[in-house]
Amino acid sequence: MATTVSSTGIGTLSSPGIGSGLDIKSIVSQLVAIEKKPLDTLKLQAATVQTKISAFGQIKSQISALADAAGTLNSLTTFNAVTTTSSNTAAVTATAVGGTAANNFSIKVDSLAKAQSTASGALLPVGGALGAGTLRLQLGKWTVVPVSFFPQAGVGPVDIVVSATDTVTDVASNINGSNAGVSATVLNDASGQRLLLRSKTTGESAGYSLTVPADADNDTGDGAGLSRLVFGSSIQYGADAKIQVNDIPVSSSTNTFANVVSGVSVTAVAETSTAVDIAVTPNQGVVKSAVEAFVSAFNVVNQSLNELTKYDPATRSAGLLQGDSTAIGLQTALRGMLLSTTKGSAYSRLTDIGITQQLGGNLVVDNTILGAALSNGDEIRKLFKSDNSNPLTNGVALKFQDFSKGLLATDGFFSTKDASLKRSVELNTKDQARVNAKVTRIEANLNRRYSALDVQLNSLSGLNAYVTQQIALWNKSTG
Repeated sequence: MATTVSSTGIGTLSSPGIGSGLDIKSIVSQLVAIEKKPLDTLKLQAATVQTKISAFGQIKSQISALADAAGTLNSLTTFNAVTTTSSNTAAVTATAVGGTAANNFSIKVDSLAKAQSTASGALLPVGGALGAGTLRLQLGKWTVVPVSFFPQAGVGPVDIVVSATDTVTDVASNINGSNAGVSATVLNDASGQRLLLRSKTTGESAGYSLTVPADADNDTGDGAGLSRLVFGSSIQYGADAKIQVNDIPVSSSTNTFANVVSGVSVTAVAETSTAVDIAVTPNQGVVKSAVEAFVSAFNVVNQSLNELTKYDPATRSAGLLQGDSTAIGLQTALRGMLLSTTKGSAYSRLTDIGITQQLGGNLVVDNTILGAALSNGDEIRKLFKSDNSNPLTNGVALKFQDFSKGLLATDGFFSTKDASLKRSVELNTKDQARVNAKVTRIEANLNRRYSALDVQLNSLSGLNAYVTQQIALWNKSTG
């Protein structure tokens, strides 16, 4: 395209065209670009709103984390946490459920729980058949003096049928598959093979008896045939574990003594000659961790709001939400709750337990002051949990939890803000569509008008050539 300068000094566009030399496409394109200028502003506005939607979504997630941290500090589980210590964990261990009162007591382990076990006499030949018959296993309890067996009420005997070709290994396998309450294995030693049985649970009441009600040799009490498994066998009776709690005897069928001391479970590990000291104390570490998690969650929210609402006069740069009244209002409300007081506790403010605000609003913990406050467990619990039915004087954690619930509700702050921003995006989309439609109409109109002008200019150009030709002829004829 060539550019010529008129006598007025104003540049005009010219280019060889279809007929007139007028560059219609370029002219229309430049005029349409001018009409599209508002789209640049609308697109920038849409991108900004989308960024704000993401920013508020991030803050919502952080407020949710803050609500969880506040909920932990508003939970009895946190303040009821206890820890147990043992002066000899190799002999006695203990655990306590939350809320167990602080306590100290001693445990002496006299004996551990045992499971009943039996061993048959040596069986020869090794791998040989035992002989056909029936074995009977019955769960129950033994008394040693006199030796007597009492079947377990409601539990019938289990019979194991033995074939003429079964070996002791086959019998052990059949016992294990019978779910009779005992486990069986085979011991091989220099004397031959032995059938070993053991009760699956410990304690005096978890014993069993093994009898041979039927033997192919018709004698169920001799050392031949299947009755060899009982004749001459040895037995170790089951026993309860026995301990002394503050010198008071207590027994259990297992080595665990649940709730013998209220809320405490004690496990005997080894017999002792002297008492083991057990202490149950409040677990201050759980509360301290909950406090630190709350401080951390608050600081994350505060830092985000600081960054989004800041204005730097030196660079004249503003954060995405600088001047946004809702974001500033949220930041003000959060900081206001930190400065509010709580009634019903010896500590009325977070500063009383060593939690203070720095320049910029972040919280910092003085571990020395907090550590001293943690020893006053009830009062620090009240500082966070007190419910005075007054949002201005309730416990700190309760205030933040209730406030966060309101923000996160389906009709709360974040839902309302998100809906408002999305409506702005929808309106912007419609505005862009209207501008595009207008530009399309203008482009079509300009193409029509300049096409018509091109035809007219082409016609005038032809007429100008004709007139010039005639004048030349006239001048020649008159000359």
